[in-house]
Amino acid sequence: MADHEPMDAQRLDPAKRAQRQLELLQATLNRVHRAVPFYKDRFMENRTEPGEVESLKDIAKLPFTFRSHLADHYPYGLFAVPLRDIVRIHTAPGLGVHPVVSGYTRQDLSTWKEIVQRGLSASGLAATDILQICLDPGLANWGRDYKDAAEVLGASVIPLTSLSLEKQQMVLSDYKTSVLVTTPTFAAQLAAGLSSSGIHPNELALRSLILVGEPLSRDARTSLEETFGLTAWSQYGLSDVPGPAVAFECEEHEGMHVNEDHFLPEIVDPRTREPVAEGEEGELVLTTLTTRAFPLIRFATGDRMRFIQEPCKCGRTLRRVQWLPGRTDDTAVIRGVKVHHDQILSHVERVLGFVPERFKFRAVQDERASMLEVWMGVDDHLFSDEVKVLEGSVQAVSAALSQELGVPVCVRLKETSQMNGRAGWV
Repeated sequence: MADHEPMDAQRLDPAKRAQRQLELLQATLNRVHRAVPFYKDRFMENRTEPGEVESLKDIAKLPFTFRSHLADHYPYGLFAVPLRDIVRIHTAPGLGVHPVVSGYTRQDLSTWKEIVQRGLSASGLAATDILQICLDPGLANWGRDYKDAAEVLGASVIPLTSLSLEKQQMVLSDYKTSVLVTTPTFAAQLAAGLSSSGIHPNELALRSLILVGEPLSRDARTSLEETFGLTAWSQYGLSDVPGPAVAFECEEHEGMHVNEDHFLPEIVDPRTREPVAEGEEGELVLTTLTTRAFPLIRFATGDRMRFIQEPCKCGRTLRRVQWLPGRTDDTAVIRGVKVHHDQILSHVERVLGFVPERFKFRAVQDERASMLEVWMGVDDHLFSDEVKVLEGSVQAVSAALSQELGVPVCVRLKETSQMNGRAGWV
């Protein structure tokens, strides 16, 4: 464990931690009620007051925050501090044309650095390591967070840069990378790329994969660990707000520990919005406890999880979650970046002036490619006798979606007779 934080902070008696969580929760609720009109209005509509939360279970009385609310209050409507106190502003793809904008005070950045350090330390990152960060532009904010935290731990860092698969392979090999932060999808593509390039994993200095952005199945973990001859570690975060390492895997590799001193986790039924029984699957809901600039109350993540009830053999008392595949909302995860149905439609309408009557999209993820594939039916609105006009429309849509979503995009024209139904996921 890093010198800056004793392991005792992660082994705290659960009753003492719960008391501290309640104190932080009450302080956060009072602050957002006073400083964020959105939350004051939400509490009023829900006929609840911060003072009614007298135990952690009372959080169920409060209304949820959804991604649509983040979009509706673009850009600074959910900030709880004056702009003069904001020292960093992040943007991430939102549900529509506007991105999600989150702000950080100096205290927030310091707190977040400690959160990420905790996850990196749990995965065994040391000052002797060379850490390479390989994430898509949609997770650029995460790249900065991992870089900052790793540097504090004394590791040498190869920061996030937009390089081709071949260039990343070259850096991995020539720079003697020992720890790689990436997504499970890209790690699988990297393994396939190394094989086709004739590079044997034994030739690499790589000893550890820190995999983020997507759930890591047991089969995928086994395949990557056997292919590279190393240990894989899973970490969970949010691509919009607030960032990576909300939960992290310890040396037992049996679920992820939630940083409960900074977040209050719940798991609810995505249909009824009621808490599920302990150990049952549902949607993860998070409330920030230490965030100053951009606090979130009962934020519905859309991620499917369940609490692991048994104590962890590592000795940490932070609660553990199992991250399950699939989503509870109309969102796909592509290379760790969340892409929502409404985002795609909004950006296409902005470029073309309309949404094609026949319009489909799907997430393509395998060892050869990982992208958003868009099918546009050539109808009366889109049809043109000039090929260059159609090609221009395809290029414009592809460029706009790739720029706004931060993932590779391939747009294909289709005959409308080949496409059933209206716009949506295939």
